[in-house]
Amino acid sequence: MDQQSWWDNLFQHRRGLLIFLCCAFLFRLAFGLCSEFWYEDELQIYLLGLKFYSTGAWPYFGPDITYQVQLPGALQGLLVALPIFALRIPEAPFIFLNILSFLSLCLLAWYCSNRLPEMPRWFIWTWLMTAPWTLNYSTHVVNPSYLLPGSICFFIGALEIYPRTTRNLISSRVANLMMGAALCWSMQLHMSWVVLVPFIIASFFFQLRNNGKSALTSFGWFFLGALLTGSVLLPTFLTYGWKAGWGGTGETIRFNAANLRNIFDLTEGILARFLSFASFEVARFLGGDSSKRFAFVRAELWLTPFLVFLLMVGILQPVAMIALWFKQKHPQKDWRAIKYLTLFTVLLLYGFFIFASKPPSSHTFYITFPIAMIYSLYCWDYFLSKRRWQTFAKVFLACGIIFSVGLAVYRFHHVSLYVDRGRPLSAIEQRDYHLLGERRPGARY
Repeated sequence: MDQQSWWDNLFQHRRGLLIFLCCAFLFRLAFGLCSEFWYEDELQIYLLGLKFYSTGAWPYFGPDITYQVQLPGALQGLLVALPIFALRIPEAPFIFLNILSFLSLCLLAWYCSNRLPEMPRWFIWTWLMTAPWTLNYSTHVVNPSYLLPGSICFFIGALEIYPRTTRNLISSRVANLMMGAALCWSMQLHMSWVVLVPFIIASFFFQLRNNGKSALTSFGWFFLGALLTGSVLLPTFLTYGWKAGWGGTGETIRFNAANLRNIFDLTEGILARFLSFASFEVARFLGGDSSKRFAFVRAELWLTPFLVFLLMVGILQPVAMIALWFKQKHPQKDWRAIKYLTLFTVLLLYGFFIFASKPPSSHTFYITFPIAMIYSLYCWDYFLSKRRWQTFAKVFLACGIIFSVGLAVYRFHHVSLYVDRGRPLSAIEQRDYHLLGERRPGARY
């Protein structure tokens, strides 16, 4: 039996794949439950749902952008509240979020495996389930975590509509339905939804050019998808009107000359942050500043060899992705289309952040994660056909999992829900969200 047969056999048989999927889901759920709970942003998102559960007052508005600026729509509040109604335990929103993100990652893994049939399936599935950005921002309750299902559905739909990237893996009707649903889903979770609009315009253009009037049927499926998720957005506009219903979000869009310097920074600018989505970014998730990161290292010295190795790989991955962009020959015929779509996405982000009120931060355009990941897999496709690179990939994935376990154990004792589980439990049992915390001053809901 050759080197890759065991892993390949695991993913080719239904029982083996089922075992892997169960382990992957439980691993991700456990990691999410050990993640940050008490930081202000996480707490405020949890309170949105807990308030609806406690009071029954319809959540007309969702996440806070700044003080007195809130996204419209009830989706975020419902995504947190409905699981609590079902289970009445603090962990309920975590479980539901992990089901959503896990299923969406399964969809992306299936899609990438079909686009890159020569790439080992074990790498695609394991990497997507354990990459830092899918572990740290789709397993614990904070609004960018909920973006992942929408963004995956959106970009798979877009890729299947664009003539040069389609593989005909899903029908145009399903692709349009996915894009429409993803748009109104994302619109209620994060301001980065505006990044999707140019991709929608491009999809409409290609469909009209290629299909003429028959494209109107596809557009109907798009609007049906938008209605499915936008139905919980409509009450906000019906109650508050068109202008007030936007929750002041229009105030966050203005020319920002300061960002002209921030977005082009080599290490902290948009390109570096975008490529980090598909890399093993380490430092960001150890803490918000150097003191917190060193505190982690001192507490978990046994992880130092893994940390150093992953840090080096995480630096080299974006560098390699930049260099490989200039590669002309590739096993996949649509390599040129994928790399130029990736370039377009990055340039689009540069343009949008010139009109953003805040400097670029990675989570603010996490919605583009699928493009970064798909592009990276195209980059690694050539290398992973060789046995020595497969061996390296297995070592890399194993080290990543070990490091993630160590990080989860550390967080469990310092920042997780279980530091004081009694508070959210009491708030749920007594239907009084004030026992957990207060919404921000000036919040519309």
